[in-house]
Amino acid sequence: MVNGMGDLAALIGGRVRASRQANGWTLDQMAERSGVSRRMVVKVEKGDTNPSVTTLLLLSDALGIGLPTLVAEREGVPAALTRDGEGTTLWRSPGGGSGVLLAGTPSPDVLELWQWSLEPGDEHDSLPHAPGTREILHVTAGTVTLRTGPASTTLGTRDTCAFDGDQPHSYANTTTERAAFTLAVFEPDVGTAPLRDISPHPIDEGTDS
Repeated sequence: MVNGMGDLAALIGGRVRASRQANGWTLDQMAERSGVSRRMVVKVEKGDTNPSVTTLLLLSDALGIGLPTLVAEREGVPAALTRDGEGTTLWRSPGGGSGVLLAGTPSPDVLELWQWSLEPGDEHDSLPHAPGTREILHVTAGTVTLRTGPASTTLGTRDTCAFDGDQPHSYANTTTERAAFTLAVFEPDVGTAPLRDISPHPIDEGTDS
């Protein structure tokens, strides 16, 4: 069983290294294909960092395995049953907010279910996901400001919004009360479709907390 972020980082690092080597890729090739800097790939493989959600998505997409498989507690098996409190926390804010992956499906058509909490002032920014990605956000408590591209929408408790995830987007709590939402993410053709456009500035960061 994974206990804490250190164990999770080591598990992820081992899977990234094993999958990269199975593809016959050098570290430089992994960096080029994922858009994550070589330095960050090395740190991830060594378990020396808790990668951000963005970094994990880029790595899992490049490897063609999908995020749920990359972070699954059992080797190669995304969670089929997740008891209360057993989800995988992949984002934490300084104020105590969190992003927890509850369950997911393997590639090529990856479906993820998340539970997010945002404390006052929390915001999570996301780079565009792979082409065709769709997200559905349902607010369970408080108020969430959803930004998709240039548009901004304020969602109250029990409001729901479906949107394209292949554009820059963010979730924010600009109020003085805690907010929470459930998020479903569908990313088709992972490992079979062309990789997303890679930024000329490779990602070189750890946690986005």
